[in-house]
This record gives sequence, structure tokens and C-alpha cells, in this order.
Amino acid sequence: MRDRDQTGRARSARPRDAYGRPLPRGAQGEPTTPDDYAAPPSRALADAQALLDADRPFHAHEVLEAVWKAAPERERELWRGLAQVAVGLTHVRRGNAKGAQALLRRAADRIAPFAPGPYEIDVSGIVRDVRALADRIDSGGIDAVTDADLALRLVR
Repeated sequence: MRDRDQTGRARSARPRDAYGRPLPRGAQGEPTTPDDYAAPPSRALADAQALLDADRPFHAHEVLEAVWKAAPERERELWRGLAQVAVGLTHVRRGNAKGAQALLRRAADRIAPFAPGPYEIDVSGIVRDVRALADRIDSGGIDAVTDADLALRLVR
């Protein structure tokens, strides 16, 4: 039986690790982003950056996804792309080279048209860095990735 919220939507109540993998029920997991998270873009960017800096890219993705779903139509693809960057980083940490490359490249293509970027988002820098990371994985495999490669900055 799946966990459901008050409206009947499927929601996993299982705890999660830093990379978003479900843990056994009753295990001590990482704090997650509340389902009702809502913040203005500047606050969400700061929250997502703090999560990325703490090596919690899955949780940063949840913050960015919340903004994506609430963003004005003209900005949705930007926020969707930023959420995909965080998921790409999650795949790197989980050791999934193919998934990481696909999401990082898709995210770069999605956000590139928004350069230089609203809200001081460093679109050009993010695009450059995630493409370089995807290329590094392509040439050297997931084991070639260093922590420095994952030190992504969202704003200028």
C-alpha cells in the first residue's frame, strides 16, 4: 500500500538519505523539503545553494522543483532546467553516469536561452560547468568526477 496525503496523492513517507534514496521505515533520514514549500526566487536560490553546498543535491532539486511549479509561464523552463541540474548531480553521487550525462546536458540546453539569467542566476556559468561535467563523465567515467566538479554556483 502506498503512502497518500490528505488529497489522496501518492507521497512517500519513507525517510531518505542525502541523495534521495528511500531508507527503511523507521530509519533516521535526512530532513526533506516540505510539500508546501513556497519561497520567492531569491530565497529559493539561497536554500538550493545551501543544500548543494551540503552535498544534498536531491533536496536542492525539491526546492527548485517547487519554484518551477509555481513560476510564471515565461520562467518555468529555467526553473525546470535548474531542477534537472540538481537531479543530474544526484545521479553523479549515486554513480549513475548515463543518467547524470543525460540530465546535465538536457538541463544545459533548457536553461541556456535564459542567459544572462534573472535573479542573478549565473546561467552562462551553470551551462558551462554542467556541460564540462557531462564531458568529464563521458571521457573518464563517473570515477573521474571530483568534489570540485560538483561545486556548482547558482548565482553570480
